[in-house]
Amino acid sequence: MNKTPGTSKDAADKLVRGIRRKTRKHYSAEEKIRIVLAGLRGEESIAALCRREGIAESLYYTWSKEFLEAGKKRLAGDTARQATAPEVKELRSEASALKEVVAELTLENRLLKKSMIGDGGNEE
Repeated sequence: MNKTPGTSKDAADKLVRGIRRKTRKHYSAEEKIRIVLAGLRGEESIAALCRREGIAESLYYTWSKEFLEAGKKRLAGDTARQATAPEVKELRSEASALKEVVAELTLENRLLKKSMIGDGGNEE
């Protein structure tokens, strides 16, 4: 068998990378927030925090930047979004129904006022 010297090592490296990729831990939003807040508290160094959590410092700083940017946008009120077509349709039908209710109540109010005036305002 003629194998080139680097082939088996390359294959092994590729296998190890594949295993690491598949077994990589995925952090939930809550876990990321917990880690970033722990770093912001400053009770321990970022390096120590990252070692304890098993993450790279660069990943911590990426999460920290995203966390602070999201907070800045939220506080600035930049969270407006466009309404979807179904939402617009639902809001229009709700507005129409409310207008009908207002019209009915207004008519009923006028009829009651006319009946009170027609009776001369006398109560029995």
